[in-house]
Amino acid sequence: MPSLTDLAARLGAMLNAQAAQVTTAESCTGGGIAEAITRVAGSSAWFEAGFVTYSNTQKTRLLGVPAELFDEVGAVSREVVEAMVQGAQHGSGARYAVAVSGIAGPGGGSSDKPVGTVWLAWADGDRLATRRFLFEGDRQAVREQSVEAALVGLIQLAEGENPFQG
Repeated sequence: MPSLTDLAARLGAMLNAQAAQVTTAESCTGGGIAEAITRVAGSSAWFEAGFVTYSNTQKTRLLGVPAELFDEVGAVSREVVEAMVQGAQHGSGARYAVAVSGIAGPGGGSSDKPVGTVWLAWADGDRLATRRFLFEGDRQAVREQSVEAALVGLIQLAEGENPFQG
C-alpha cells in the first residue's frame, strides 16, 4: 500500500485538476488526516480546513451535529459521521469532505462497538457515502488505518466512485 503521504499527494493532484477543495472532520484521528494532507507541498491550493472535534459538545458546536444523536446512537455511528461530514462541508465551503469517529482504544469499547470500530463518511456535494470498519491493532494502528481509509475513500470519491464499493 502506498504511504499516507503518497495517498495525500495523489488526492491533491486529483483535486488540483478539478479545482476542488477538501475538508476534514476528525474525532479519533485527532487531526491525522489533515496532517497527512498538509505534508504535501502546495496543499493550501486544495485543503480548505480541518475540524478536530474530539468532544461531543464540539461536534455539536462546530459541526452542527444534533446533540440528541449522542444519546440515541452514540458518537461512533453512521448518523454522527454523516452529520459531521455535512457540517464540515457547510462550515468550510469545500466540495469534498471526510469525517471520522471511532474507538481507537485501548479502552472505551463495548460488545456492540469493540475497540477498533470506526465510522467514516465522505461527501462530494450532495453525494454521501459511509462505511463502518473494524480495525485491528493498538491505538496507533487503529488511527493510522483510519487515516489511510479516509484518504483512499476521498480518492475513490474524486474518481467518481462510491468509496470502498468499486
